[in-house]
Amino acid sequence: MTDDLDGRTVLITGASSGIGRATADAMAAEGATLALAARSEDRIAALADRLDTDAVAVPTDVREADDVEALIETTVERFGGIDVLVNNAGVGRGSSVADLSMESYREMMETNVDGMFFAARAALPHLKESGGTAVFVGSFAGQFPRSFNPVYAATKWWTRGFAKSLSAQAGDDVAVTVVNPSEVRTEFGSESGESFEERFEAGEVTEPEEVAEAIVFAATRSPSMVSELDLYRRDKLTDF
Repeated sequence: MTDDLDGRTVLITGASSGIGRATADAMAAEGATLALAARSEDRIAALADRLDTDAVAVPTDVREADDVEALIETTVERFGGIDVLVNNAGVGRGSSVADLSMESYREMMETNVDGMFFAARAALPHLKESGGTAVFVGSFAGQFPRSFNPVYAATKWWTRGFAKSLSAQAGDDVAVTVVNPSEVRTEFGSESGESFEERFEAGEVTEPEEVAEAIVFAATRSPSMVSELDLYRRDKLTDF
């Protein structure tokens, strides 16, 4: 058995670009109604207008608990509930621990850790009511020791550990999935230099649409759930 997403409400954080935007396209194609959250108001508004489904753009800074509470309230008022949370917003900054600025450290911690927690906490009662699914976008970096950017890696280890422990606490009320991609050809990394979109040619690494397909797959399993799904470029494990 699988769930039909037609008419279901999906909330996506970090929806303005990359995996979030691709997931919005994929969910809309399945007939879902969408709440799109990101700091970039213009980009999510344009995305909501473009999608062939009922979609609302809610400017949100996931680092702010009040912003996230307002996002959930707006979504529930507009659509009556939440069936799927795609906890996707995340940033990567710097590399060396010794040289990492406090600003970069705090931005990663506040976005990748606090933001994931705020969204999950606020959405959880509504997911329990709908028997829905929370999908956390993790990373290969959250599964193995990492010699570069240990702080970013640690935030993704946190994401994975929190999601699995939340699943244990929620029991059969909510399905919880962690999707772990390796490099994805998006704007990720652009703030610190060259983005993955610029660094890799098409076909060299995972595309955001592939991650979006994995998220849709996870959101449509019933009565079972996908606990964890790894999506790596084919030669990724040669890094070891």
